[in-house]
Amino acid sequence: MFDTTTLTGGEPPVSNRFTLVIDNVPIGMFLEVSGLEVTVGVEEYLEGGQNGYVHKFPKGITWPNLVFRRGITNSDALFDWVNRSSGEGFAANHDKLVRTTGSVSIVDFEGKPMRTWSLIEPFPVRWVGPRLSAKEATVLEEEVEVAHHGFTSRTAK
Repeated sequence: MFDTTTLTGGEPPVSNRFTLVIDNVPIGMFLEVSGLEVTVGVEEYLEGGQNGYVHKFPKGITWPNLVFRRGITNSDALFDWVNRSSGEGFAANHDKLVRTTGSVSIVDFEGKPMRTWSLIEPFPVRWVGPRLSAKEATVLEEEVEVAHHGFTSRTAK
């Protein structure tokens, strides 16, 4: 069995400390990130006379959008990025999307990256603000959905 503590210098990896960086600007830490996955499509080919199996060939790769969720912060970095691909920010760039660079990193207890997923041309496609209610005293959260053209993954050295 593989010992996961070798990745972290003795500490087991945890999924509650990760950061988002866009164009070298730290957007912040998030409560949840979903969508770090890739699916390789398969094309099947039935060969005449071959009844033991169906040939399978790889075809298109799909990357679902990433969804980031966190508590409201006093930083404007996330919403500034959202504004560059929508509304006045988008219009100011003659309705052209400026593709960016980005990364999601799992960090250890000292804040050092353990594994990083480098996003290819990410851009925000949806932002959801906090649910406001005078009847409840709940943590205010925001969510952003990010489209991209894939990612690469590497561990820290």
